[in-house]
Amino acid sequence: MWHRIQHFLEVSKFKYLIFGVIIFAFSASTSSWYYTTKSELFITFGIRVVLQISLAFVIIELLIRHLLNKGKTVAFVLTITATLLVFYIVCNFIFIYYFEPTFPKTYVNYLKRFEDASFLGRLTNISEFISKSLYLLYPTLLLLVFKLYAEKQHLLKLNEQKRTAELVALKNQLNPHFLFNTLNNLYALALKKSDNTAKVIQKLSHILDYILYRCNDEYVTLDKEIDLIENYLSLEKIRYADRVKISFSKNVTGQEKIAPLLLITFVENAFKHGVVNEMDQASININISKKGEQLEFKVRNSKPQVLEKLSTKESIGLKNIRKQLELLYPKAYDLIIENKSTSFSANLKLDII
Repeated sequence: MWHRIQHFLEVSKFKYLIFGVIIFAFSASTSSWYYTTKSELFITFGIRVVLQISLAFVIIELLIRHLLNKGKTVAFVLTITATLLVFYIVCNFIFIYYFEPTFPKTYVNYLKRFEDASFLGRLTNISEFISKSLYLLYPTLLLLVFKLYAEKQHLLKLNEQKRTAELVALKNQLNPHFLFNTLNNLYALALKKSDNTAKVIQKLSHILDYILYRCNDEYVTLDKEIDLIENYLSLEKIRYADRVKISFSKNVTGQEKIAPLLLITFVENAFKHGVVNEMDQASININISKKGEQLEFKVRNSKPQVLEKLSTKESIGLKNIRKQLELLYPKAYDLIIENKSTSFSANLKLDII
């Protein structure tokens, strides 16, 4: 209920008027027993609410906006103290010259609290100043709480929109990169007029179907990612035949949730840097397992012993993955990359969603 009220007050141009009506209804309904007539009740709380909402408007729209928000703290403290003093004077003026003579029975006990009930005596009464200031300020404090809550929710919404936009951008960057490499594989087979070309096209269609239509959710079941990896491995086995020895072991249920297209990038990277330039036989070992509440994915590939110096920079895919991990698994992942002279390995641990 309060959330709806807060949202309504935030978007309305007449939020102070609406909030004043709410405060009036609440205050009048809970204090009706104290007043002898309904007219006295409505007049009393009508005047009080006008003072409260006026003070709220002055503090929030003028003092906070033009002083506190601009770093003028001392000026803000002095001005708000002076404002409270002015409202206290007005409040006492109304009590002495209107409420007390108009409704004397109601204020008999109220007047007993003063040693000096004169206008000057009340103005110098510190405890009365504090008491009335707190009463006048409570709608201001409520409005500030609503305002801070609304700003926090707005900031959370903006951060979520930014996070979603970044993920979409990263996926849009990753998909063409992955497809480009796969199409290159198909092109190489077509040049050789291989009998496996039709089989490759079929495997590629399954990969495209998954990437374009089945991995649009933030998280997917692990079995779908495993199917994608196996289709990709089938393509590469056809392309490289005996030039690569592949081992893929799995110890998971397949129903674990994971962000899509994370794991395939490590596999793709293993082929790109471990097989393409290898003249003899390359090896790729892939293992995925569940250990407690963590998913562990290991990929290790041999490195070709070629004369030219290979780049030690991370590929576009791995850089992309690091960014996605920061967005999707903040403080819930561990990625260890080991780039040795004869091998390259990636060990990824994820907290299971």
